[in-house]
Amino acid sequence: MLCLVILAFSGYASPIVAQNTSPADANADRSSDLRARAEQVIGLVNGELEPEEIFTEGFLRAVSPEQFDAISRQLTAQFGAAVLVEDLDPPTGTRAALSVRMERAIASGFIGIDPTSENRINELLFQSFEPTNDSLAKIETDLERLSGETSWSFGPLHGRAPALSSSRSDKQMPIGSTFKLYVLATLAREVAEGKRTWSDVVNIGERRSFPSGMMQDWPEAAPVTLHSLASVMISISDNTATDVLIDELGRDAVMGTMLESGHSNPALNDPFLKTREMFLLKSGPRDRLDTYLRGNADLRRRMLDGIEDLPISANQVGAAFAGGPIALDVEWFASADDIIRLMRYMQSTADPEALTIMAINPSMSQELRKKWSYAGYKGGSEPGVLNLSWLLRDAAGKDYALILSWRDDETSFDPASLELIAQRFLSLDR
Repeated sequence: MLCLVILAFSGYASPIVAQNTSPADANADRSSDLRARAEQVIGLVNGELEPEEIFTEGFLRAVSPEQFDAISRQLTAQFGAAVLVEDLDPPTGTRAALSVRMERAIASGFIGIDPTSENRINELLFQSFEPTNDSLAKIETDLERLSGETSWSFGPLHGRAPALSSSRSDKQMPIGSTFKLYVLATLAREVAEGKRTWSDVVNIGERRSFPSGMMQDWPEAAPVTLHSLASVMISISDNTATDVLIDELGRDAVMGTMLESGHSNPALNDPFLKTREMFLLKSGPRDRLDTYLRGNADLRRRMLDGIEDLPISANQVGAAFAGGPIALDVEWFASADDIIRLMRYMQSTADPEALTIMAINPSMSQELRKKWSYAGYKGGSEPGVLNLSWLLRDAAGKDYALILSWRDDETSFDPASLELIAQRFLSLDR
């Protein structure tokens, strides 16, 4: 296997993965070869060695030198320079667990070499980063250095104690697919009230959105439970599942949840968009999008009437979004404080299965997951937008929330910069 995974995050941000075959582990006499290549990782991460000199051709086909250099710059910006190989276990054969000490973290994962290719590296995996000598002040400084606008809050979910760290937590920010938590909260409240059951079955029908997800490719007659729809909506951010649920629940019901949960400016989300509608607006004629941007809620509702029936291909959508940020005011909006209020609302009104669904994909490494007795997650993104939202519980049973939002109307930033900062928050001792 040839593999490079810099982050263990998944859902709204996919890790970088490349695969190829490699021979089975060789004998223990290759320990010096493995150790030598492990030592070269220090120079690779610090940009002192060229990837072409160290990696196999298969690796470089999957992860170009330019991609690797960009990843290295992100890592050293967050955690400082790589300093030394902390551990190589076992120090024999052609594959081992690898820990690298950086100035502000221990990076842990795996390394592999290919004896048929001059013992070049064919696997380099960093699964987790354990910050050392880190602090809230350092994290906040790095957040403020990001381009565009940021907003965040990290602290206890309940009580009067202030957040451990927050900035502009009351600012309305585009949140991408994190809006799906409002859909989940609506469904789970109706289940708790006895209006629905998780096992209720609906057909996908002709309702189709665009990836992320997989249900856009399912047969129209496919019967699916509400639980299945909610699970893929949250765990893999399935857009078609989301739109089916909004149709079943009704826009007004989801807007009702937004109001009842204490959203500070729900008018920004009126009318409550389905994902297909958002794609059609942003991928269609610019004059239609501009009219929608300028219009009031009544005009926008009229414009959405029948828009889902307009023809559009996945290629058209992909091409439109490949050009960078598009009209970021046509989105779903919430402040960090609003999302925290929603999490409290869910705890008090939702059927408990909703929190189980949020925990299907906690979007953190296994090592980080051990730090929390519960971790529920939803994130969202489009070019120029990223939100990462966690509901957490520590070993003592105390609930926390971590909400991070980033907006840049000018550039399609790399999500990894914020994802790495999130790992640092999640790793801190409280």
